[in-house]
Amino acid sequence: MSDIVVGMGELLWDMLPEGKKLGGAPANFAYHMSQFGFDSRVVSAVGDDKLGKEILEGLQEKKLNCMIEVVPYPTGTVQVDLDEAGMPRYDIKEGVAWDNIPYTNALEGLAKNVKAVCFGSLAQRSAVSGATIGHFLDSMSADETVLKIFDINLRQGFYTPEVLCRSFEKCNILKINDEELVTVSRLFGYPGIDLQDKCWILLAKYNLKMLILTCGVNGSYVFLPGKVSFVETPKVEVADTVGAGDSFTAAFVSAILKGMPVEEAHKLAVEVSAYVCTQNGAMPLLPKSLKARLL
Repeated sequence: MSDIVVGMGELLWDMLPEGKKLGGAPANFAYHMSQFGFDSRVVSAVGDDKLGKEILEGLQEKKLNCMIEVVPYPTGTVQVDLDEAGMPRYDIKEGVAWDNIPYTNALEGLAKNVKAVCFGSLAQRSAVSGATIGHFLDSMSADETVLKIFDINLRQGFYTPEVLCRSFEKCNILKINDEELVTVSRLFGYPGIDLQDKCWILLAKYNLKMLILTCGVNGSYVFLPGKVSFVETPKVEVADTVGAGDSFTAAFVSAILKGMPVEEAHKLAVEVSAYVCTQNGAMPLLPKSLKARLL
């Protein structure tokens, strides 16, 4: 099995107050995985337009490998405004290129050789990209060491119970935040008011290897059958939180794939995401001190 990991789904420009920045959770994830030494790939689609060409140039500048199809739809953009606490608010344009990622023979070949894939709910808002993600997951190796990470990433109203349920069934690691967990609980009628109880229910119901719950300033948890890891969120000077969650996922998955114990992987993920919060944008260069923990 190779060291190829894939971030699959939306690829777009985040239109931030200070200007546009390359974004989308899959690209953020793949970029940070590459910083930890993995052969990471971005799988998505762009339009045959100026913004699409600029995305391809941006990925090349960041030395990110990709499998990007050019399709007859506009390249995706998201208007991102930050509130007083630096938290992002999104206006995600519809009917764009990443809603129309085709499933190709090359993509099927890639699926058979990946060590991990990270996908979310947003790119499954359309039938075309949703089907492509499903085919990709189904074509991956059944080896139990291969990771299928569903970073749920609920955005606006772009999700349905059917998409979420199908994704829970196809993944073996679920990453969710406390607000998303409340939404999922309402959708599926999970009982009780305790967030940890809801996590145990999801872990067991879908036979997950792990469930990662992030609670902002209130820390984060990693649930495994029979045990749980908790790490407090460090206090840092926040520039913005765009991409912090994606960097958490990438650092955690990198550490797990390199054989680090879950508790240590969890600590590294928290430190990486805290650092990303101190920087503008989703793809800052990580300090050597953090990368050295795995390289």
